[in-house]
Amino acid sequence: MYYTLFSIPVFATILSGTGSMGALFGYITYIDLMNNMGHCNFELVPKRLFQIFPVLKYLMYTPSYHSLHHTQFRTNYSLFMPLYDYMYGTMDSSTDKVHETSLKRKEETPNIVHLTHPTTLESIYHLRLGFAWLAARPYTSKWYLWALLPVTWWFMLVAWICGQTFVVERNMFNQLKLQTWAIPRYSFQGEELNRSGKLYIQKHPKLKVRVVDGSSLAVAVILNSIPKGTKQVLLRGNLSKVAYAIVQALCEQGVEVATVCRHEHEKLKLRFGSKFPNNLIISRSFSTQVWLVGDGLRKDEQRKAVKGTIFIPFSQFPPTIVRKDCIYYTTPAMMTPKAFQNMHSCENLLPRKVMSAWRVAGIVHALEEWNSHECGEIMLDTEKIWLASLRHGFQPVVVPAHN
Repeated sequence: MYYTLFSIPVFATILSGTGSMGALFGYITYIDLMNNMGHCNFELVPKRLFQIFPVLKYLMYTPSYHSLHHTQFRTNYSLFMPLYDYMYGTMDSSTDKVHETSLKRKEETPNIVHLTHPTTLESIYHLRLGFAWLAARPYTSKWYLWALLPVTWWFMLVAWICGQTFVVERNMFNQLKLQTWAIPRYSFQGEELNRSGKLYIQKHPKLKVRVVDGSSLAVAVILNSIPKGTKQVLLRGNLSKVAYAIVQALCEQGVEVATVCRHEHEKLKLRFGSKFPNNLIISRSFSTQVWLVGDGLRKDEQRKAVKGTIFIPFSQFPPTIVRKDCIYYTTPAMMTPKAFQNMHSCENLLPRKVMSAWRVAGIVHALEEWNSHECGEIMLDTEKIWLASLRHGFQPVVVPAHN
């Protein structure tokens, strides 16, 4: 089994509003959500929730509760509040037993597990468990999601009580079973997860599971996105494991890596200065045509770029689009093969059938049956994993995110 570790950032704007129309819209939305949950044919409500808050048993129904109405016909009439069935004696006597039985499903053993987590309050709605039609499109902020705030806080409460990962997507590819697990924590960040992975494999040297953070393929995708013939790139944003690996690869190819911040230049010099004394330079201008950007890129810096500048992100957070006369590439990603099944959701801002390089790396790692981990300082050969991904049908994303 393989665990791919990285964060899927979901960018959302929480809008607030007041007034009777907003309250009415929120109430209607709540009813719609409850109705969808009752007919989803999949038990979502854990038994532990009713044990901690017994009163909820009378105030909310479950998919298994409503299923008895369709099989027994004369019981469990209430759509949203079972309280009325208790009051009028129409509660099916097998309701509790059916609920417990529904939760005891035969567990599927996946070959690959991809770990992710929500980053904003609204992230849950961009999963297939939330709104499938939102999940099937690249993320765009929706003004009406503010009306769901009461439900959002409810989901947060349930996640806090349960505190367990849950499966949000199942895929198949070349006989491999893949699952995406969501960690119900909002403060779980990618760099911390990677360091924790390093500590975990150090603690368990005989671990049979291979931990893959996907940095090597992310580096390979970025290196192959840089236009051929480029002699100099401008590096901007917070330095990371991926950034250092890109700088080393470019310097080995004879490409100059320029920075405009002295402290970033000093960090690079400290790490690579003795190997590449002439390839690391500090620039006083922003005239370089190719920018490699990470977290921390400011809007005012983008405005200083010359017309036609290419912005290539090396982090999972794409930069905010400021210039219409420049080219913005997607975060490191690849198009999935046609044989990849059940991929109905979009990853963050990526279009359908496009998967982040960090996630693709875990799949390629399993297909190649490599035995090494990739976490912490451990990196794989970028050219090797790039060619392996192409061999298995993954293709570069040839269209930039924005023009």
